[in-house]
Amino acid sequence: MHCITLNGCDTPITVGKIVCLARNYVAHAHELGNEVPSEPVLFIKPASSLIYDGEQVEIPSYSDDCHHEVELAVLIGKKGKNVTAENAMDLIAGYGIGIDMTLRDTQAKLKEKGFPWEKAKGFDTSCPISHFVAADQISDPHDLAIKLSVNGHIRQDSTTGCMIRRIPETIAAITEGFTLEPGDIILTGTPAGVGRVVSGDTMSTMIEGVGTLEVSVK
Repeated sequence: MHCITLNGCDTPITVGKIVCLARNYVAHAHELGNEVPSEPVLFIKPASSLIYDGEQVEIPSYSDDCHHEVELAVLIGKKGKNVTAENAMDLIAGYGIGIDMTLRDTQAKLKEKGFPWEKAKGFDTSCPISHFVAADQISDPHDLAIKLSVNGHIRQDSTTGCMIRRIPETIAAITEGFTLEPGDIILTGTPAGVGRVVSGDTMSTMIEGVGTLEVSVK
């Protein structure tokens, strides 16, 4: 089992699925030459992709172009299906930091063939995750500074206010197709500034009010 911790909760929480939202910041979509989608683009990482603060990302041997993507992570605390945007925030237990590690070369090959992205997105160690703070500790998750640096040099520096689709809309869209359950995590998209990391690099992240997360690359 793979677990996370939530401030104020003594028992570790078992993680179910990790639902990720692609192209949710305009500048990031444009930097990769992608159109801004008219509806949410979703994919799922397995819980086996999780690693924690201080651990290491291991780039698979089949890739030579691994990128970082820092994201606000949303922890689900209640079961929900066909949830309306008006009621969506009631499902949230907490907020954390996630890094969506992406094998960009592998992803490009898969996209070219029309294949799913999981081999590029869901490999072991592809989802570094922080601890979570309780939802009531964050007054507005759409107004938080979000940053990532590599070896002390800032690469991503933005705010969650730049999200195209807000969290309630994202939850509503997800639950049209499948049920969200306690322990599920949503990664809400990444701002511009993504880039390659290599063995020996250290990634340090920060989201205002949430905390920090630091991992290295093996």
